[in-house]
Amino acid sequence: MTCPVRDNIFVEKRHKISFRPVGNITLSSAIEIYHRTMANTYTQLYIQFVFAVQNRISLIKPEWEQHLHKYITGIVQNNKHKMIVINGMEDHLHLFIGFHTTQSIADLMQVVKGKSSEWINDQKLVKGRFSWQEGYGGFSYGRSQLDRVYKYIANQKEHHAKMSFKDEYLGLLEKFDVQYDKRYIFKEIE
Repeated sequence: MTCPVRDNIFVEKRHKISFRPVGNITLSSAIEIYHRTMANTYTQLYIQFVFAVQNRISLIKPEWEQHLHKYITGIVQNNKHKMIVINGMEDHLHLFIGFHTTQSIADLMQVVKGKSSEWINDQKLVKGRFSWQEGYGGFSYGRSQLDRVYKYIANQKEHHAKMSFKDEYLGLLEKFDVQYDKRYIFKEIE
């Protein structure tokens, strides 16, 4: 499938857009041309992302948790998405965002997890090396569900007084009918 952009600058394959230079055009110029041709594209996508600290160790401390949330919010906004709410526990985070379609979900999660891990390590907020567990959950919602999802994420501390993260995550996968293999959901401490 090819995007109808001048001189086949962009080629779309499986929802990924790759750049094929034509003449002296730069990547930034090509992106500008692409966005001008997509000027009448309107979307409304709301996605909840859930991801865990490596080995689900409780490393996110109350002393710096809000700073982490602000940092991740900045990453999301700098990538043209809208952070609706961010919250979590010592071992995992929930992000609920208004998703802009100029970036893939996988690319956004790679940037969020990579940059936030780097920030935590640069700030020396944990002993040893901090990293997020591989993978994430991504769940889409309609506009009528915004308030309910917002409250759910905002009340994570109260919610987890009654339910473990593992049960919560497996419940989301089952609720959204996401097929999964339990062997690969959580990496245990080795």
